[in-house]
Amino acid sequence: MRSEWVLLQPANTVEVLYHAHHNWLTGWLRRKLGCPDSAADLAQDTFMRVLTARETPQIIEPRAFLTTIAKRVLFNYYRRQDLERAYLDALAQMPERVAPSEEERAIILQTLMELDQLLDGLPRLVKRAFLLAQVDGLTYPQIAAELGISIATVKRHLNKAAMRCYFAL
Repeated sequence: MRSEWVLLQPANTVEVLYHAHHNWLTGWLRRKLGCPDSAADLAQDTFMRVLTARETPQIIEPRAFLTTIAKRVLFNYYRRQDLERAYLDALAQMPERVAPSEEERAIILQTLMELDQLLDGLPRLVKRAFLLAQVDGLTYPQIAAELGISIATVKRHLNKAAMRCYFAL
C-alpha cells in the first residue's frame, strides 16, 4: 500500500491510522531494530502517543506523520537502553555485598529513566553537573574541577536543573 494524500477527520483519525498503517509501521521498526517483539512494542508506543496527544492533528501524509513520531519513540528507546547499560556497568563494578537487590535495581533504573526524561532538553553540562551533584555526591568545587567551569557556573547549572525538576512536579 503506497502512502496516499488523505485528510483524516479528528473523530476517527487514530482508528483509521492504526488499521491502515500499523502493519507497515511495525515492519519499518522491525527493519530498524532487527527484533519483531521490540518493533511491535514501539509501534504500540507510537500509536499511544498519537492517541494521547492533546489535540488530534489533521494528517495529510500518514506515513510521514507516523515515521516522525516513531523516530522520537525509537530515539527514547535507544536512550533508555544506553542508560540501562550504563547503570548495569556501574552495578557490575560494585562489590556484591553492597549491590542493590533486584527490586531495588528496578526502582533505581526506573527513577534514572524518569530523571533522564525530566532533564531532557537541558544543555549537556547542566545535566552532567546535576548528576555529579545528585548521583555522585560531588561538591561544587569538585564539579567545577571535573567540568572545567567556575563554581558560579556550577551554581547556575544546578539551579537551572533544580528549577526544571521543581516545575515538572
